[in-house]
Amino acid sequence: MLKERAIDFIAKSTEKAGDKDHRQKINFNIGRYDAVVPAGKQQFLNVDLARERAKNLKWKAIAALDQQLEKFEAQITKRGAKVLWAENAKQACEEILKICQEKNCSSIVKSKSMVTEEIQLNEFLEEHNIESVETDLGEYIQQLSHEPPYHIVTPAMHKSKEDVAKLFAEKLGTDPALTPEQLTLVARATLREKYTRAEVGITGANFIIADTGAIAVTENEGNARLSCAWPKTHIVVTGIEKIIPSLTDLSLFWPLLATYGTGQKITVYNTVVTGPRQPGETDGPEDMYVILLDNGRTNILANEKARESLYCIRCGACLNACPVYKNIGGHSYATAYSGPIGSVITPHLKNMDEWKHLSYASSLCGNCTEVCAVKINLHELLLENRRESVEEGSSAFAERTAWAMWKQAMLHRKFMNIGTSGIKNWAINKFLPEWKKQRGEMQFPKKSFNQIWREKYGNR
Repeated sequence: MLKERAIDFIAKSTEKAGDKDHRQKINFNIGRYDAVVPAGKQQFLNVDLARERAKNLKWKAIAALDQQLEKFEAQITKRGAKVLWAENAKQACEEILKICQEKNCSSIVKSKSMVTEEIQLNEFLEEHNIESVETDLGEYIQQLSHEPPYHIVTPAMHKSKEDVAKLFAEKLGTDPALTPEQLTLVARATLREKYTRAEVGITGANFIIADTGAIAVTENEGNARLSCAWPKTHIVVTGIEKIIPSLTDLSLFWPLLATYGTGQKITVYNTVVTGPRQPGETDGPEDMYVILLDNGRTNILANEKARESLYCIRCGACLNACPVYKNIGGHSYATAYSGPIGSVITPHLKNMDEWKHLSYASSLCGNCTEVCAVKINLHELLLENRRESVEEGSSAFAERTAWAMWKQAMLHRKFMNIGTSGIKNWAINKFLPEWKKQRGEMQFPKKSFNQIWREKYGNR
């Protein structure tokens, strides 16, 4: 019997797959991405070697994750930052609330951060009467729409410029005929005013640098830099898997993230933050906190096969390549991390029994693995999730019975040849009604391939 989340997923994905307007917008935006990525790759003498090196560096970091994180903590605390460890989303949110209350904070500016979406920070702060404003343009659009991000990298990918103009007119009172450039200026003016009032700025971290004790943030709008430096208090919320061994590794990871994320050679703003304002410095926050979030990541770390998924640098390339994602969109997944990588990690971050359906939402074409910036074997991990869900007893009795029968038929040709084509047609079309919801009836040929072969060639 399907779980409630699986039923909801099927309903949402069915609706989106049949929405031609939605598909047109997504194909247009992903088409623009596909057009520029090859140019970005030209900066690498050997892009496959670069991807392999990046994978090996992430393997090195994750294999010694505890040591790397302790090294990071020791280095950044020397410069006055405070490191907090959060086992789950609840602890992370409570730590942030505690800091905000200590600072008498009523307004926060926040740069784009998937991990804060994961812990549903905006909703939590709103419940405690603290305004949290998204300063990334795509995230700001989504916040005005009261929607979660649609995509890991481009949160409002599913909206056209006309959609955004209409939204701004409804929420901000602007002219619905404004151009994208004019809409951007409206957002900029609105958000700049928010910066002047915010007591706390919150960012994520694209990378945590162990040997230097620093965080690295990469962006195209400059809003993360403002969120780091303008408010008196800077809070970083990051997953523990974002660790890399050395500052010099950024020379590899930054270009890879830019190319596979947006097709650029390098993003516009790349910032390394090593702590709060130091003596003699004129810029930067007075206080800096780094919240290192587990929230199920050590479950993945303990799983020898799934561990590879922690290498992900959140470039979003697998989403853009996935034929399933292109049809059903990001919101159908009902989780912060959508697409192939989301389908791999969500059952481990949350609950395998409730979220296993995501691992079945794949054609297993392998395109996600082909485009991954750090060569994660995503399609194999999806299969591994399926195996784990069955071993944990998450599959229905009827499903297990059907696969057992299928296995016997594959092992013994005589079972496949039992019955005429008419009997097979009746049995399949009668007892597999789900098959016919979106497909025509199954029609078996009058003669099997095995029979045709024997008639033509005999037993040789």
